[in-house]
Amino acid sequence: MKRALLIIDVQYALFDIPPEPDQATEVINHLNQLSEKARQQHAPVIFVQHEDDDFIAYQSQNWQLDKRLIQRDGDYYIRKTTPDSFYKTNLNELLTKLGVTDLVIAGYASEYCVDTTVRKAASLKYNVILASDAHTTHDKPHLTAQQIRKHHTMTLSTMMSFDATIEAKLTKDITFE
Repeated sequence: MKRALLIIDVQYALFDIPPEPDQATEVINHLNQLSEKARQQHAPVIFVQHEDDDFIAYQSQNWQLDKRLIQRDGDYYIRKTTPDSFYKTNLNELLTKLGVTDLVIAGYASEYCVDTTVRKAASLKYNVILASDAHTTHDKPHLTAQQIRKHHTMTLSTMMSFDATIEAKLTKDITFE
């Protein structure tokens, strides 16, 4: 087993422009804790950045990673244009090259890019740990961000229809060994 950390869409446009996502500071602290744990265990840290032609244009200020995220030499970066971090990207190739079999997934937005990427990863037979305290979203008209986060954590961690496992764990309980 080789595990990698996938941090999805923690970008200026989604975190630094008010209002911040639910518990943004805590989530970013957890992401930094996870990335440091991963690096200490020589596990790959992969940042995924969403882009479009308008609001989050490639290399614009909005596209940049949140300034509170700790990045290091040797980290990997993936550009994407859909909620699926695998679709039309080189993520699967990178993971194969690195010998990764398991993913810790965290970031933004719980109900879109995190959910879609968790499901796709499991369909590709990657065992997934969803960092339950390290993904977030914004309030929506129909549900609060906290309700959305809880719902997706519970739904994803109870899915058993894949040939891989999906479980939810708190940052403090996640290792990269």
